[in-house]
Amino acid sequence: ATIRADFPILTRTLAGGRRLVYLDSANTSQKPAQVIEAMAEHLRGHNANVARAMHQLGAEATSAFEDARTAVARFVGAPRREEIVFTKNASEALNLVARAIGDLGQPGTGAFAGADLHRLGPEDEILVTELEHHSNIVPWQQLSQRTGARLRWIGLTGEGRLDLEGEVEGNTPLSQLLTERTRVVSLAWVSNSLGTINPVSRIAARAHEVGALVVVDASQAVPQLPVDFASVGADFVAFTGHKMVGPTGIGVLWGRYDLLAALPPFLGGGEMIEWVTMEGTTYAPPPHRFEAGTPPIVQAVGLGAAIGYLETLGMDAIAAHEQEITGYALRRLIEVPGLTVMGPTDLDADGLPIDRGGAISFELTGSDGDLIHPHDVAQVLDSLGIAVRAGHHCAAPVHQRFGVQSSTRASSYLYTTHDEIDALIDGLDQVRQFFGG
Repeated sequence: ATIRADFPILTRTLAGGRRLVYLDSANTSQKPAQVIEAMAEHLRGHNANVARAMHQLGAEATSAFEDARTAVARFVGAPRREEIVFTKNASEALNLVARAIGDLGQPGTGAFAGADLHRLGPEDEILVTELEHHSNIVPWQQLSQRTGARLRWIGLTGEGRLDLEGEVEGNTPLSQLLTERTRVVSLAWVSNSLGTINPVSRIAARAHEVGALVVVDASQAVPQLPVDFASVGADFVAFTGHKMVGPTGIGVLWGRYDLLAALPPFLGGGEMIEWVTMEGTTYAPPPHRFEAGTPPIVQAVGLGAAIGYLETLGMDAIAAHEQEITGYALRRLIEVPGLTVMGPTDLDADGLPIDRGGAISFELTGSDGDLIHPHDVAQVLDSLGIAVRAGHHCAAPVHQRFGVQSSTRASSYLYTTHDEIDALIDGLDQVRQFFGG
């Protein structure tokens, strides 16, 4: 109750006098008053551009912006604050890595080389997984099209886990997918559609054995789990602020400093330069090389406040709550007639999910066996004040893998209660009644 009191929107009454039951946090989380006020206070008293104004407000804005960078580095276990690059979201962070790797050795990108990087070509391969968000598929497809590199992927088991041993017919085991031609392995830490928590460290270790770079999409992991980027084994990690009680418009790319220093810039413009003449340009060192133009200043302030809020609660406590509420939701959902959960449903002896996050996607049928379209499910639930997501959740290949056109997704977070899960179950009962269930 104390935590929920920090989130003003959770007291909102919707149309028809319905109380809000917000179960769409995997899409975007709600924001506590502490974050809202920190952003408002910055705009009220410290608003100025960063790194260029030689006045007091400019110094204050620059300090606030760089303090946020320091907070992010501390929160994710980055060895150096200079390894934190601010982007507008995780999608941009992943695109930055893919584009910069593809630009290595291209005319006009400067003399960037070294570390563990080289120009990709037709003999090279990029490895992703079948459960990725589109933001971790499309940039690598584009990179393969630009360079001629081959895109391959790790398939899924029937329960929605990575099929590392190739147990399912048609899937290739990881031992055969990883070869001396593999240059990049990119995967989600936690699936946004299936909730699966992937064995990132294990895969990273095997990828490094063949000399591949490891890129991790941690958009669903950072809000839910204690993380330490320095020890997980990745070379680059992307995540976003708006899923971790921070604002939209701010994302983060962490990368090993030697690798960031070996990459050409992603965008050109102010503050990513060291010196400019009409004949050419030299570029600033990381992270500023990748932060062209005016950055998301107040959003960074909000992200810093969000990190402070999460640290006050403690990520171990947040993770424990997420596990408990997810286990409760799974136990209740599998009791609903005609409901099929996509993704892992295994629970341990204490009723907690095994290697699973809080996003739960499902299909619902009526008593006649006909599928109730997820949009219809979401619309009826919305009329009851219950916010869920319907569609393919930017993970169309996952749905194609399981022969599902789309699904309904309920996702919890640190403010979710048992009462809200119960409201969802009651709402699903009304959905089935409405559609003749």
